[in-house]
Amino acid sequence: MTTSAVAPDLRYPIGRFKAEPSYSDAQRAAMVQDIADLPAKLRAAVAGLNDSQLETPYRDGGWTVRQTVHHVADSHVNSYIRFRFAVTEDNPTIKPYNEQTWAELADAKHEPVEVSLKLLEALHHRWVVLLRSFKAEDWNRTIVHPERGQLDMNVNLALYSWHCKHHVAHITELKKRNGW
Repeated sequence: MTTSAVAPDLRYPIGRFKAEPSYSDAQRAAMVQDIADLPAKLRAAVAGLNDSQLETPYRDGGWTVRQTVHHVADSHVNSYIRFRFAVTEDNPTIKPYNEQTWAELADAKHEPVEVSLKLLEALHHRWVVLLRSFKAEDWNRTIVHPERGQLDMNVNLALYSWHCKHHVAHITELKKRNGW
């Protein structure tokens, strides 16, 4: 009997995000470390890529490597602010943004990736300091996302830990497929 290989879903190279019912202190520490590690991992993923490679979409219909790097910066700036709202306000409603239209703006389509890599280094430094300062009860604080409903900071942390690995994998898997 012959089995056919299922093509990988290039949209989700590490799989889709799945929240756990609860998270331990050790799991949270590992997820904060994922956020701490992202700037260096993203920088390593794009190291040595030329302009043509940076303009290559990670999949048909997907963002270019350049847009992906700038998207990570856009997304993580928003997430950092959301964590700050969560620990300073009671159940604030946050403002979503249209990732697709942001990725089409001039700064995301044409600026060197170094701009966002530097931004991510500073941002993630501050973000990790904030996250490591959380008290146990802070992880239960919530935000309201108009499209996703109420999210506690445990789930938000898990989502962004996944997000870090998800987009680095978009780039590293593209490099493997193309032999770069």
